[in-house]
Amino acid sequence: MKQTKTVMLWATIPGLMLVAAVARAGDVEIKDVYLHQQGSSWQAQVTLLHADTGWEHYADAWRLVDANGKQLGNRVLYHPHVNEQPFTRSLNGIDIPAATDVIFVEAHDKQHGWSPQRVKIDLNTSSGERYHIRRE
Repeated sequence: MKQTKTVMLWATIPGLMLVAAVARAGDVEIKDVYLHQQGSSWQAQVTLLHADTGWEHYADAWRLVDANGKQLGNRVLYHPHVNEQPFTRSLNGIDIPAATDVIFVEAHDKQHGWSPQRVKIDLNTSSGERYHIRRE
């Protein structure tokens, strides 16, 4: 009997892993981030990809946070983009303290919340994986 329970447990683990992967499949994907600094103010343009299905499940926000999780800017998305994927939205007037070296862009959808996938931005480099920075 003990051997049967062990076999049943090992047979169940792949199924549970598949369920977990499918559950996270609807997360928002951040495709690209473009930051533009003018003086002490920043503008961000973020391109998202999400399988919006309508008002009950759509990408509804993105935000910039510092390394400590302090929110620096938040862009609310008020409607689904079912037929417009991927899509880009911007936010102006972002204050990023001068001593900040790293920020993150995070995305949110109405059903899954904040996606575990985020973009790390090193403000000391002009580009990196999924981001570009321009300064004036």
